[in-house]
Amino acid sequence: MALTTLDPITALIVVDLQSGLVGAPFIHPFADVVARACDLITAFRQRRLPIALVNVDGTAPGRTERPRPGGAFPDGWTELIPELDRQASDIVVTKRTWGAFASTDLETRLRARGVTHVVIAGVATGTGVESTARQAYEAGFNVTLAIDAMTDARPNAHDYSIEHVFPRLGETGSTQAIINLLERTNAHELA
Repeated sequence: MALTTLDPITALIVVDLQSGLVGAPFIHPFADVVARACDLITAFRQRRLPIALVNVDGTAPGRTERPRPGGAFPDGWTELIPELDRQASDIVVTKRTWGAFASTDLETRLRARGVTHVVIAGVATGTGVESTARQAYEAGFNVTLAIDAMTDARPNAHDYSIEHVFPRLGETGSTQAIINLLERTNAHELA
């Protein structure tokens, strides 16, 4: 974990914290991930920094060896969980791919707000979070990953992403370390 800095206009991207995933068999308690994501949301809101809330409603159209089980998502599955306290100022996007950029206008909306850096949290570490981080990095954003504000149902995927993939895409750190860095960045901007 090596956090160095956050850009003045950094956005928070919260991936797939939605009703359909409450109670899923994640390796870390979903409630803990939600609590840390909410801590980040509070810190970003206090600084009037952009927040993107992302949900998933479908899959990419390509053929795979392991299609998503169960067919279409049931009613209410895609609803963002209430703990996120969605605000009118939030960027809300619905994706139909693993990553939040490929099938949405998220990049355009972030760029319109002057965002050059993103902090990412959510589920699942090895799919939605990692794909979003890869796409953000490839789009030229600086990337920070809140590694205690994410989880996966697959321990190996979670660990592999954190240990081998994320350090190649950006910087990693705890929720508290990111909030501390936000406080220092904000204090520096006000000086």
